[in-house]
Amino acid sequence: MKFPFAAALLSCTVLAGLAGCGQPKSAAPAAVAPAAPALTLAGSVDIPGYKGDFDHFAIDPAGDRLFLAGEEGKTLEVFKLSSGERTKTLTDQVEVPHSLYYMPASDELLVIDGGPGGPRVLDGKTYAIKRKYKMPAPGSDSIGVDETAKHLWVVSGGKDVPLPYSYLTELDPVTGKTFANIKFDADHVEAMAIDPDSEKLWISVTDKNKTAIVDRKAGKVVGEWPVTEAQQNAPMAFDPKTRRLFIVTRKPGMLLIVNADSGKTVASFKAPERTDQVVWDPIHRRVYVTGGEGYISVVQQADADHYAETGRIASAPGAKTAILTPDGKRLYVAASPGESGAMGKVMWFDVAQN
Repeated sequence: MKFPFAAALLSCTVLAGLAGCGQPKSAAPAAVAPAAPALTLAGSVDIPGYKGDFDHFAIDPAGDRLFLAGEEGKTLEVFKLSSGERTKTLTDQVEVPHSLYYMPASDELLVIDGGPGGPRVLDGKTYAIKRKYKMPAPGSDSIGVDETAKHLWVVSGGKDVPLPYSYLTELDPVTGKTFANIKFDADHVEAMAIDPDSEKLWISVTDKNKTAIVDRKAGKVVGEWPVTEAQQNAPMAFDPKTRRLFIVTRKPGMLLIVNADSGKTVASFKAPERTDQVVWDPIHRRVYVTGGEGYISVVQQADADHYAETGRIASAPGAKTAILTPDGKRLYVAASPGESGAMGKVMWFDVAQN
């Protein structure tokens, strides 16, 4: 039933003095302070002269170092983790660096390089190349880390090489020995997530709009799920506690929260376009999605099936890759110039500890 606004206002005014209209007068409730943002920009450092896209980070906490792969600029950038100061740019040691894996026991950095020389291990002090690893195809790119076995799973092949197929290879990062080699009849296989409590690995078969399920022990694909809500599923992260996968699509940008056992999507959100990273924060139960649109989407987990986007934090155009420090206190983000010609930079955000 509709009431004209004026009549409703008149009724309330006339009846305001009567006991039957509303509640007795009382002091206005105290204003509720807005919740502090999950991320607060704490600093940034420019990278003058860099052109193209950056790719992924690695951290050496004990050595106070942050490493960044300069994919299209063909550099390896080194920063002080504590201050963000850029301390070194390496060019002779890399070709097309994509993913990085720091090995503290030997003070070595494994660079997963898509160039003809393939992955190579750098000395942590001199940055000299100590050894190179052979993969089943050129174009080494994304990695997943099996913390239990201390092995990496590495993607190679695909459209950038170009090849119509891709491989997923199990690699010992210390020796370069390879174990399983799984071939995909797909030219775009990208990010993955690894279950520390089982032999499962999930990987985005991006050009087929599917998530493949791999049995790591058997070294083979044992199942797949279609991604139906959007296209070009790529970045992925995993929460072992609730057994939820966080998958980001690029056409359009969406964050899908998926039951890792059934493949069912339990929640979805708008995500920044051109996302290259989704970060799960297990300490604060948050998801951070970094994309080229110039903001970071923050999604808070209430429980396994309930989530809320609690903020869109301004970053910079092209700020697509990120890494969270192990203590959960700082998020680093790389802003790529891409085709825009903007200044490349690394930004860091303090993480709200609540």
